[in-house]
Amino acid sequence: MGVRRLLREFDLQPKKGLGQNFLVSEGALRRIVAAADLEPGDVVLEVGPGLGTLTRLLAQQAEQVIAVELDQRLVEILSRTLADFPNVEIVQGDILEMEPGGAGGLGALSSGYKVVANLPYYITSAVLRHLLTARVKPQLIVVTVQREVAQRMIAGPGQMSLLSVSVQFYGRPRIVARIPAGAFYPVPKVNSAVVRIDLYESPPVAVADVDRFFEVVRAGFGQRRKQLRNALAQGLSLPVGTVVEALRRAGVDEKRRAQTLSLEEWVRVVRGFSGEGKTKPALRPQSPQNPGHACAKDKADQDRQDR
Repeated sequence: MGVRRLLREFDLQPKKGLGQNFLVSEGALRRIVAAADLEPGDVVLEVGPGLGTLTRLLAQQAEQVIAVELDQRLVEILSRTLADFPNVEIVQGDILEMEPGGAGGLGALSSGYKVVANLPYYITSAVLRHLLTARVKPQLIVVTVQREVAQRMIAGPGQMSLLSVSVQFYGRPRIVARIPAGAFYPVPKVNSAVVRIDLYESPPVAVADVDRFFEVVRAGFGQRRKQLRNALAQGLSLPVGTVVEALRRAGVDEKRRAQTLSLEEWVRVVRGFSGEGKTKPALRPQSPQNPGHACAKDKADQDRQDR
């Protein structure tokens, strides 16, 4: 049953505040499913199933689909329209408050599951970080995002952002499909892209303290127009001289800006602060909710750094 017909049948209007733009292109839906390389034994976590058009295709190929939907109205519709699929479990709630393999409705997930998501644009960064840093991580993520966000995820030095560092630290992202705005209803103002992230078994760079690594990275991107020495000094509440010395030890020019650094260079910067075994400068204390790069940062701050 088509999206428009379902909306009419249930007298439903998409909620703009929840970023509800339903994918109506059958071809685009099939490209998303194909990107996940599903096999009969796979368990899929779908974030934001909407009206279930993608869920149906996933359920036809996967062993189990766990679909997390925030909107209670859609949960009620999904319970009816997907009743013929016993391998689909619908969970109502906020994915950011659920822990894969833990409490909150996702306890059944174990390592090796796959994520497929058509995310509302406004929570893309938060959801990705939440999944990438989960205690029980997926083996891959296939996500439909705003095309500009997709480009940031795969960016190289010169165009890096907090989002690209976060994604590339945990996995290898690549754009596998481009979806025009007209493939959605209502039609958004921007085009989209499908990104596949294959997660690494271990990060491609050696980092002794992941929380500390991302604390420094976040500080660097907090003032992205400033030179590194000033951005890090302000973000870490350290004297400029301390930062300059750390950058010198790292072999990174203090006048560079955060977006020009590679993952490997960020590792060197963090090691520079450690003084190669000397006493570490006291970095700003981290709150329990925000270990280094957690998603608990407010949205405005997060968006500024992701750009």
